[in-house]
Amino acid sequence: MARNGRIIRAVSGFVMLATAGTALAQAPPALPRPAPAKPPAPAKPVDPAFEAARTAFEALPESERKALQDALVWTGDYNSVISGTFARRSYEALQAYAGRRGGSGLPDAAGRAALLREGAAARTAARFTVKPDPASGVVLGVPEQVLPKRTPQPGGTRWQSGDGRITLETKSYPPGETELEAVFARITAPTPERRVTYKLLRPDFLVVTAETQAGKSYIRYAAGEAGLRGITLGYDKALAGEVDRLAIAIANSFVPFPDATPAPVAAAASAPSAQPPAPALPTRRLAPIATGLLVAPGRVLTSAAALAGCRTPLIAGTPARVGAGARADLVLLETGALAGHAPVQPAIRTDAPVEDAAMLALSADAEGGVVAAPGQSGAAGARLTAPLQPGAGGAPVLDRSGALAGLVTLFPAAPRLVAGVVPPASYGLVPAAAIAAILAEAGVRTPPPQRAGTLGAAVASLSGAVVAVTCQP
Repeated sequence: MARNGRIIRAVSGFVMLATAGTALAQAPPALPRPAPAKPPAPAKPVDPAFEAARTAFEALPESERKALQDALVWTGDYNSVISGTFARRSYEALQAYAGRRGGSGLPDAAGRAALLREGAAARTAARFTVKPDPASGVVLGVPEQVLPKRTPQPGGTRWQSGDGRITLETKSYPPGETELEAVFARITAPTPERRVTYKLLRPDFLVVTAETQAGKSYIRYAAGEAGLRGITLGYDKALAGEVDRLAIAIANSFVPFPDATPAPVAAAASAPSAQPPAPALPTRRLAPIATGLLVAPGRVLTSAAALAGCRTPLIAGTPARVGAGARADLVLLETGALAGHAPVQPAIRTDAPVEDAAMLALSADAEGGVVAAPGQSGAAGARLTAPLQPGAGGAPVLDRSGALAGLVTLFPAAPRLVAGVVPPASYGLVPAAAIAAILAEAGVRTPPPQRAGTLGAAVASLSGAVVAVTCQP
């Protein structure tokens, strides 16, 4: 099913939308001269300590940056992707490590060497070995000290702890045997004993985490020309303090199709005993800082908090201006880039949703698509609990009937990550009443609430109206 060049796929009982990148041929009509723009929100104060640490970190060779992040995984301070790039999670991990030693910021050369040695020692103690698994074709790291029992299984291998409380499995499917969507549907199917805590489906990979009363699991699959290949890690909750760290290391080491992946960069020369840093999980580049909703030709509504610190917001790569009628919680951005695009205006709720009502947030991603995240409303409809992703600040939130119930206020700059993914969390909402007020002040007409509508129809119609907002460097 396609609409306005966007392709819709079912995800977790809801939908994910991806752009086909088709440009509209219609020439943009002339617009009235916009009102004088209000000055953008003042930039957040620069954190001198963060900037100093970033400058020092980015001056290091890439191999050493990755080796430091890998070492911080093994010291228990870093729980994200080993990419060699410096962001808030890297800074906080360095601060935590240095703080235990009476310092702060990026350690000096001697301190970095000590960190690399400590990480290497922890890896060695676990006998963490990154190597190919011939049965499945993947490359991954296995803590052989923790998982000494190895047995073959169809399409893969199983490793277990001596007491059976930790299990790691690889699995592969040849081309045509099954599809990523079918695996996703199977492993996210609800059961009375198992609760899915995070789920993400992309065209080429999936990630699912789940819990039972006594256990936790992390599942990752990837699709390629050679078929489907994946890993599953399951363990007793009582062991989470130690195994959560191993889950991050295993996830970072997983290479589903090594023949199509460049050889890993050698470890830093200052840590000859350390193994090369593990390949990074897929990451998005040029991620949006916010999500906007096209409410009128050339006018995009988004959260004011999501734009804090951005002097020049961009829509479709073109600078946008804060238009008249901006409020403390909402702004209308004006852009010529979307002047010829017809908006799709949803009905707006006139009341707050009840607590625990089913909701759906639509956020833009870096690939030009729209990701639908299911969630539940909080008390008085002022919050949303959902597995949102970076760039979700300003994302429209729909109720079951497809009516607009609010906008996500802000996505944190440093979200909590578990094995490299963002679990469900609680986010503030700009209420529907505030949205109705700013649109009325701006002269934007909205249809009355239609409670007989459907969520699927609302998502399909809004696919072309949800846009990414980036920031000019």
